[in-house]
Amino acid sequence: TCFLEISFSFCSLETRLPSSHQLVEAESAQVLLTMDESEDVPKDFINLKSEKLSVDEVSELVISPYCGAVSLFIGTTRNNFEGKKVIRLEYEAYTSMAETEIKKICRDVRQKWPSIKHIAVHHRLGVVPVTEASVIIAVSSPHRAESLEAVTYCINTLKASVPIWKKEIYEDEYSWKENKECFWANSEK
Repeated sequence: TCFLEISFSFCSLETRLPSSHQLVEAESAQVLLTMDESEDVPKDFINLKSEKLSVDEVSELVISPYCGAVSLFIGTTRNNFEGKKVIRLEYEAYTSMAETEIKKICRDVRQKWPSIKHIAVHHRLGVVPVTEASVIIAVSSPHRAESLEAVTYCINTLKASVPIWKKEIYEDEYSWKENKECFWANSEK
């Protein structure tokens, strides 16, 4: 609303003072730039929840006028594993520790790729039916290379270090799965 009022007053100045048209446009652009910069500081959006995940919601969180790339990873429940029919997945997490680890991943991303603007990591907990998303990661950056690399880093590091456990439910049995990338699964016992 404030921006519209400013624009409107600039329009009336233009009408009365045509010679100042370029100056008014420059002032308007400066006001817009200042407003955008203060509203578009880099942010991390971390959410562990039992409700269905929305690709639109997650991607909208990271969109920025300063960025030409939004890269997404969507991990979904598939209907099979090693010849067994998967009915659904169930996820559990040590929530506070998982959030702390995801924050560390976001910090690492920002150190490796300083141009990254926004990062969103949403992971579903509880029951996740076949075809639904269990994890959505979105990253925005000025150019595609950084966001693509950052998304890959995020999902690989999440699987290796974040305490989220997956239970695969088959037709007549179930199995707890550990990620092959998980550092504690590979340690000697």
